[in-house]
Formats: sequence, C-alpha cells, structure tokens
Amino acid sequence: MTELRFDQRVAVVTGAGRGLGREYALLLAARGAAVVVNDVGGSLTGDGSDTGPAAEVVAEIEAAGGTAIACTDSVATPEGGAAIINTALERFGRLDVLIHNAGNVRRAPLAQMRYDDFEAVLDVHLRGAFHVVRAAFPVMLEAAYGRIVLTSSIGGLYGNHDVANYGVAKAGIIGLSNVAAIEGAAANVTSNVIVPAAVTRMAEGIDTSAYPPMGADLVAPAVGWLAHESCSVTGEILAALAGRIARAAVVESPGVYRPSWTIESVAEALDEIRDLSDPVIFPVVPDGHADHIRYSFAMAAQAGATHV
Repeated sequence: MTELRFDQRVAVVTGAGRGLGREYALLLAARGAAVVVNDVGGSLTGDGSDTGPAAEVVAEIEAAGGTAIACTDSVATPEGGAAIINTALERFGRLDVLIHNAGNVRRAPLAQMRYDDFEAVLDVHLRGAFHVVRAAFPVMLEAAYGRIVLTSSIGGLYGNHDVANYGVAKAGIIGLSNVAAIEGAAANVTSNVIVPAAVTRMAEGIDTSAYPPMGADLVAPAVGWLAHESCSVTGEILAALAGRIARAAVVESPGVYRPSWTIESVAEALDEIRDLSDPVIFPVVPDGHADHIRYSFAMAAQAGATHV
C-alpha cells in the first residue's frame, strides 16, 4: 500500500509535549505535516506551566527534517483555544487537522470530589475540546476540508472509580464530535473520537507491571488514519489498547412496542427490552438522530396497522 502522507497539510495537536500527543505530533511530522505542538507543560493535575515539553518536541521534529512550531497557550479558555488555532493560521496559513489530546487528572471518590477539581478537569478535556473546535471549525468549513480527532476514554465509555470529572468530560467529548461530524459532513470535514490507552504519565499510581506492551506508538497509527485525507468515516469511535484497535458504538436493542405501559408491564417485558442479540445501530451521519425517531415511529405504525 502507498504510504499515507500529510505533505502540505497543517496539523494542530494539543497536549503534544508528552505521551500520546507527542507520538501523534512526531508521526504526522514524519509523514510531511507541519505541526503546531501545543502544550502548557503543566503537572498531571494541570497546575503550573513549562515551555520545555513543547519546545523539545519541536526540536525533535526539526532535527528529523520536519516542520513544527511550539504553542503554550491553554485550551482551558476560549482565548487560549483561539490562540492555538491562530498559531497555525499565522505561521502556516492554513489548518487541516485538529487533534485534541490535552488532559489532566484529579482523582477523588464521587462522594468526596471537590467542585474545583470537577471543573478543572472539564476545563481541559471537554471545554478545551470545544474551545479549539469552535475556533477551528469555521476555518475548516470555509476551506471545505478538515479532519478533527477528539479524545475520549474507557472511563468516558464505561466509567471508573474516582474519576467522575474525567468520565463526564470524556463522555461529553463524544457528543461534541457527533455534532461536528453532522455539521461538517457537507464540507468534507470529518470528526471522530479516539479512545486510547497507553502507559504514559496519566497512568501514574497504577500498577502496570503485568500489562502487555502499551506504548503510545500502538495508538498513534489509528489517530493518524483518522486525521488523514483518506479517512472514510465520520462520527465514529475507535478504541486502541495494547495493540487492539476496535470500533466502539452506541447500540440499542430492537425494543418492544406497546400502545400503553405500566410499571408492571415494563418489568414483565424487561428481558426482551434489554435483549441485544440483534443490535440496532443508527450511524451519526447522515442522520442518526432522526433515524432513531423514525425507527420508533415505524414500530408504532406497524403495530397500529396490524390492529386495524
């Protein structure tokens, strides 16, 4: 297969100073992209700043013959999000790829989580995604081209202990991506979600001694494909963990129709209501929202016709 390259493309990668983001930036730059390496260089909890991590990744890219520029603005504010996108436009004159990877972690049991810790995580992960997407989206629509990759998590899909803030933010990312996918479809702007898992500093405090290889290099190719012009999907979720890449999706059971319900009849039909042996999936694009409604309406109409 011909190598999939990013020549003449410009990519913004947030949280690119370390871990997964660094791997994404290095891969895209090695394939020809000019990369805005965005990272405030803060601690794992999001405190502080350091220009070093972003600058080091830029130096690594340039040493390998690539093109990059560092940006240390924060995704956590609208002004920071706009500044990050403007860095690409001012330095390279265009924007083709947006990968939002910036993140922080503040762990606490749900019953004890402080409000400032909840807000601080949403500011970076979820509001941060909106801040950069909001700034990038009009640019991509006008250019009739764009590739957006947002980062969710296993915690966003399934939850986890002590990370209600993180789980909420990562679940919200999926909704944001879906709307971008729907609104960008006519302009060749795709938006997809990566659910990555790698042993980086985000795994601090977790015993990973029995894990199989879980380097960021096992995630980056999936992100690279979602960011490439040949990406043929939008409004989807890819999970990448320990060498496994899979699609994650919201599915429904076919469901049960009744002309009226009681609490007791819901209980009696529960097994059939919950039966996922023949799952139904409504693709986000072109119109999963309306397809869901049409499916339910059709079931009601069919049931009504059989009783005429």
